[in-house]
Amino acid sequence: MTQLRYPMRLFFLTLCLLISAPLLRAAPASDWENSLVYLEVTRKTYEVLQPWTPKARTVQKNGLVIGPREILTTAEELSDRTLIRVQKGGRGKWWNAEVVWLDYHANLAILTASDATLWAGLKPATFVTGKPPKDGLQVVRWRNGNLETRKAEFNQFIVEDARLSFIQHLQLEASTEMQGVGWAEPLVAGGKVAGIASGQGGNNARFLPASFIEPILTARKAGKYPGLGYFPFTWTPVENPSTFKFLKLPGDPRGALVVDVPKTPAPEPNLKPRDLILSVDGFDVDNQGYYKDPDYGQLIVENLGSRRKFAGEVVKMKIWRDGAQTNLDYKLPKLDYSVKLLAEQTFDQAPEYLIAGGLVFQPLNIPMLRGFGEDWKRRAPFRLVHFAGEAPTAERTALVALTSVLPDPYVLGYQDARLLVVDTINGQKISRVTDVQTALQQPQDGFHTVEFMRGDNLRRIVLDAGQMDAATKRILERYRIPAASHIAAK
Repeated sequence: MTQLRYPMRLFFLTLCLLISAPLLRAAPASDWENSLVYLEVTRKTYEVLQPWTPKARTVQKNGLVIGPREILTTAEELSDRTLIRVQKGGRGKWWNAEVVWLDYHANLAILTASDATLWAGLKPATFVTGKPPKDGLQVVRWRNGNLETRKAEFNQFIVEDARLSFIQHLQLEASTEMQGVGWAEPLVAGGKVAGIASGQGGNNARFLPASFIEPILTARKAGKYPGLGYFPFTWTPVENPSTFKFLKLPGDPRGALVVDVPKTPAPEPNLKPRDLILSVDGFDVDNQGYYKDPDYGQLIVENLGSRRKFAGEVVKMKIWRDGAQTNLDYKLPKLDYSVKLLAEQTFDQAPEYLIAGGLVFQPLNIPMLRGFGEDWKRRAPFRLVHFAGEAPTAERTALVALTSVLPDPYVLGYQDARLLVVDTINGQKISRVTDVQTALQQPQDGFHTVEFMRGDNLRRIVLDAGQMDAATKRILERYRIPAASHIAAK
């Protein structure tokens, strides 16, 4: 009996391991080792107030094989790229890759590589279809050559600003102990992809859900993806009963009240201020501006501008206008960074600038304001920030700022001028850096006069036109600036 005791214990231990083995392999690492790749992106970055000095930046992120010679990742950090490399298996050889399709508004990109050896052994991942799962979620990524998998707990579906655009679209929020999430890590469930990570705050990570990604990829594959559409108008919740009385709306309070409709873009037929949106594509809108989605629960009405809809497509609205209900076929306008007075993004182009006698002119845009930090809306000068919400006009399509003055005897007395919005130069209205270039070719009575918008402490600068070229040349040599200007080709 004594001799049988140890073998019997060993037998029971082995039996327990065999029984528990399937539980440990609920999401086998090998399933994702063949679908998930590691990416290294090298790109140019620019100093906000010294745009003539580009620097190299390298970031690492994840990519997901989705088809023959196709890798899906987020578009973030792919602008101004100079080199993309792909690694499979978490270590070893690198392959060069290139972007074949990219949409910054959707924050999605597809890469490929010409070397056939990369694709050997790789298998496309599949996306979750139907109602999004809320249980069994995991985040997967390559880390230090190993596949890291962490549990994620579903928090909520939410409609918020896109990572790289001003559109508001559906996002999935989940909590996870994995840190540094936001570099296209897949969120997986049941062996399928439920989303791709786009950011993290604390333990809460945000994901582009499969239901947002899959229709875009399908349309793109069919050659029928026109870009995302959106609702450009502004609306407000309606809580005051007297408002409904004023609008002569019978029945229970409901609907989102339109308060502003921008001139650009202008879809036809359009909404009007004081229109009350009662429903969109058959979904009733309550007086808080929410509707009940059959898959995601209560969501804000903005989601219906991108819920399996693209630019140019029609959403059917029921609105209350002038005391009566009417139907409106609303054509979704295409997202464009330039629809605002201050461009939201300037991807894949070196920043524009022009140096004239020490005066540094640059476009006033959101990327410039972001140079003041994450909290730029509070930290940047208010006289600049307040332009961020304005739309362009026929008279002024954009803005140019005098960002700094490089010290030189030619501009003595003006060396402290900075971050001033230019109104006119030599009597000509200024919207773009090209306007500055044109105006400086037409001095008035031998002088250049730069006038600034009202509200700035300094209202004008007056300089001798005959000495400007010599001063510019001297400044370029002194500060080792390679060129007096960079203006993007039209």
